[in-house]
Amino acid sequence: MNIKHICLLLICIANTAIAQSDEDQIKKTIDTYIEGTAYNNPEMTMEAFYKDANLFLSHKDKEIWIVPIKEYASWLAKREKGKFNGRTGKVIAVDVSNDIATAKAEIMMDDKNSKFIDIFLLKKLKGKWKVISKAATRIE
Repeated sequence: MNIKHICLLLICIANTAIAQSDEDQIKKTIDTYIEGTAYNNPEMTMEAFYKDANLFLSHKDKEIWIVPIKEYASWLAKREKGKFNGRTGKVIAVDVSNDIATAKAEIMMDDKNSKFIDIFLLKKLKGKWKVISKAATRIE
């Protein structure tokens, strides 16, 4: 194996390590959101989002319901902070392309026996992955 092949191999390994690292960071960002919403913690929830992010949510009376992250977080502030509310979730897919990514999570609400699918659009800003938009739908 010559030096050219070794350099190419090292570049491939480095790119794979960076992609895995980005995927891990994205999962951590989404897990922060899930934990923040599960324990009524608006600050933790906001930590996962870009400050001007919007959520595109389902609503029985609206075709599309756009909620700014600050408003969404304010709903959590009305509940007992730190108390588990029955909401659980897990990341089920991540796709990274340079400094943008998508992630998909499954969210369960124990008390309502409801299941949601959340799709996140993320951007790497100042070295950190932030959710810049989220769409959600209820699975009946």
